[in-house]
Amino acid sequence: MGVIAKAQVDTLPAPWSGQVSSGKHQLLTDKPESFGGGDTGLAPYDFICTGLISCTMITLRMYAQHKAIDFGEFRVEAEFNANREGKEWIERRLHFSSPMSEEMQEKVLAICSKTPVTKTLLRSVEIHTALV
Repeated sequence: MGVIAKAQVDTLPAPWSGQVSSGKHQLLTDKPESFGGGDTGLAPYDFICTGLISCTMITLRMYAQHKAIDFGEFRVEAEFNANREGKEWIERRLHFSSPMSEEMQEKVLAICSKTPVTKTLLRSVEIHTALV
């Protein structure tokens, strides 16, 4: 398997802000005002949460389409947490507009534990950095 995602960020004049490009998509990144930024875009950990919830939503919709199930409208939320001891974790919550059986709830939770981004976040990832 080769490259599955690619992005770049170019600095902007305001402190901490940057223009993120990924394919034909453009986003802003910045730090919140409470950290000295202008809060004009997503902070780095927001991107981690965004990747996880996007993958979760897409995976669940693919499963529903494959199994001809109608989940109705739903929302996925994530919060990245850290404590003073250095422990980090993500809280992910799903909200469905339609009620579902206990069996389906268990299946949805099992699917969530197996999404590609979930698996990536749960194992260590090597990062190689080079000056070019």
